[in-house]
Amino acid sequence: MNNQYDQKQLEAAWSTGKAFVDRGRLAAYIPELAKQDPGQLGVSVCLPDGTFLNTGDTDVCFTLQSISKLFSLIVALCQNGPDEVFSRVGKEPTGDPFNSIIKLETIKPHKPLNPMINAGAIAVAGMIQGKDVEARLDCILDLLRKMTGNPEIRVNEEVYSSEKKTADRNRALSWFLKDSGVLTADVDETLDLYFRHCAIEVTAQEVARMGMVLAADGFDRCTGEQLFPQAIARICKTFMVTCGMYNASGEFAIDVGIPAKSGVAGGILATVPHRMGIGVFGPALDDKGNSVAGVKLLEQLSREWKLGIF
Repeated sequence: MNNQYDQKQLEAAWSTGKAFVDRGRLAAYIPELAKQDPGQLGVSVCLPDGTFLNTGDTDVCFTLQSISKLFSLIVALCQNGPDEVFSRVGKEPTGDPFNSIIKLETIKPHKPLNPMINAGAIAVAGMIQGKDVEARLDCILDLLRKMTGNPEIRVNEEVYSSEKKTADRNRALSWFLKDSGVLTADVDETLDLYFRHCAIEVTAQEVARMGMVLAADGFDRCTGEQLFPQAIARICKTFMVTCGMYNASGEFAIDVGIPAKSGVAGGILATVPHRMGIGVFGPALDDKGNSVAGVKLLEQLSREWKLGIF
């Protein structure tokens, strides 16, 4: 293990973040997420040799939510190629909230600006191939099971059902995409796949290993397998920098300086190219939908370990 990454420094960054947990709120608009403990915080670091550094609530299960957009994108790119995917979804960041519909209405063509906002991720889900929803979901689950080394990765059915019952905004986005010709697949099946992949359950340590695979350009050092092409890993890491932290991505790039993707269950997947993957879990969110404590933790860790890529 590289001795420059000190467990005590990780614990100090965790303590810094822990002081901010009471400044955030749970994502109560998804009722099942309102049951989480807002005081929880965990961080796991996966190094290239497979070593993990863990502090806090790293064994608590939570759902990927928007972090899963990275992996549906990987599957869609592998199945369809970049030209087809980006004919339906753009490559530009947005200053609007992740569930906004305004840009879909005002820009032409009416395609989502990027795959990390809800409209873009729904369009991507519509491009995943398979005979039915289960087969398409299995494509994503198979990738995540390989990336985490856990063959038991699954969907949290309670969170899935909770999201499905409260997703009127996502239904509106989907029907607009259908009307605009961006979404050609069945709307209900596409939404069902989207809700299910958002509800895939993981731990912070599993997220850290996923981040290490991205850091190694799609190569799993634990198994020696290239899980997806280097070019697709590059696309994903670029989107993480420009769009991964919702409409706080620019601020995060300046303050932390590493590719990251957040989800409203409180997870953050961060990746430092060729150096490490980081998984964070802290369910109390700021007004942009990012973990308050998780962002503060990553700010300090980036300073201490000089992680910034810029």
